Amino acid sequence: MENKKGNESTNIEMIAFDADDTLWYAEKYYIQAQEQLHKLLDQYAGYETIEALMLETEARNVPVYGYGIKGFVISMIEVAIHVSDSSVNGETIRKILDIGRNMLAEEVSLFEGVPETLNAISDQYRMMVITKGDYHDQMSKVARSGLAHLFEIIEVVHEKTTATYARILEKYRLDPSRFIMVGNSLRSDILPVLELGGTTIHIPAETTWALETVPDFDDTSAGYYPITRFSQLPGLLSDIH
Repeated sequence: MENKKGNESTNIEMIAFDADDTLWYAEKYYIQAQEQLHKLLDQYAGYETIEALMLETEARNVPVYGYGIKGFVISMIEVAIHVSDSSVNGETIRKILDIGRNMLAEEVSLFEGVPETLNAISDQYRMMVITKGDYHDQMSKVARSGLAHLFEIIEVVHEKTTATYARILEKYRLDPSRFIMVGNSLRSDILPVLELGGTTIHIPAETTWALETVPDFDDTSAGYYPITRFSQLPGLLSDIH
């Protein structure tokens, strides 16, 4: 197909980007919030106990409340109630709510090289965002990032499964073999797209949520390309197309 300027051809029809921990920092704010939770609840349980309970509670709540800060806050409150045997006071609950409110107010901090790289490739490739989480929160972050004008499409989804990507590809009439997904999560950004015959570019984040890891991932899979820095993207795309 022709690119936006129409002066060069490429086999790449659309490049999709994950948002949290691919374009901007996200997980570090959850880690900071959980550290605050530990301090609030240290009279009831130790660090490892609270950490394990949070992971267990989040895994149970994600299918109900979805991903994002609001569901995370609900999980923190549930953990507080559980470890305190329902004796946690209203002041502690208020502080947990404040943690979530502060997370929602955090500035969008882009990874190094993101704006320059996206601007450099925006004239040649059609681009979109596929992110999961709370719709309002994610759309707010896209708007505040200063990157929104570079993306043709923004999709906020409940979960990133093979069926989710298949629906999106069908919706926009995209050929999987000419579709590239760029993201930090093997479970959410890489595996489902590989299953559909698409191409994936993996940029590992500094920290990854335990529920997003894939310990037995085959990094020799066809269509899988790892890079270590966002600024390496243009060169890899040139090789791919």
